[in-house]
Amino acid sequence: MLLAEQRRMLCDYGHRAAALGLVVGTAGNLSVRSGDLVAVTPSGVSLERLEPEACPVVDVGGHLVEGDLQPSSETPMHLAIYAATTAGAVVHTHSTFGTVVATTMTELPPIHYTALLLGGAVRVAEYATYGTPELAASVRAALKDRRAALLANHGGITIGHDLDAAFEATRLLEWLCEVYVRAKGVGEPRVLTEEQLAAVVQRAFDPPTFPRRED
Repeated sequence: MLLAEQRRMLCDYGHRAAALGLVVGTAGNLSVRSGDLVAVTPSGVSLERLEPEACPVVDVGGHLVEGDLQPSSETPMHLAIYAATTAGAVVHTHSTFGTVVATTMTELPPIHYTALLLGGAVRVAEYATYGTPELAASVRAALKDRRAALLANHGGITIGHDLDAAFEATRLLEWLCEVYVRAKGVGEPRVLTEEQLAAVVQRAFDPPTFPRRED
């Protein structure tokens, strides 16, 4: 079986996405790239019931290489991302808070410094019908210099050098969206300034040192 390990990982992370409520029913899709091949979740199959042999393998041109089921209808979006980035994995979900923000905002502002792990403010890609070249192009633009994007009236998408990194970015994106939505219920969330974000970056590159105690 081609990309056996990658297909197994798709199932593991697909099951986690379902268990965490990041997807509902057959919504959401994941993929992993290995060279010129991409293992992707299939169309019409719930991620919580996914098995490795059900995950098709396509080439970067979108041709089915192995598998009995059709690739996810969002495969063109995944392939467009691989063509434009160095990503090794893509995770697309329909998480609750991410979709709320994607339905109401043009971007998720940096209300917490961990937004820097996703590249800063998270853009909302313009709406287009799922599975279309228009959506793929919109998402590619929103992901420029970012690890995450939201899809207007749709959901969220993240990338990473591997599936674990992409999935952790998805979890962070949903957490940031939830914090923003809940904060809006209390008042107007404070957005971190460029200066404040730059200070966080500087702190990361120049962490404090603590003197060793002399006994």
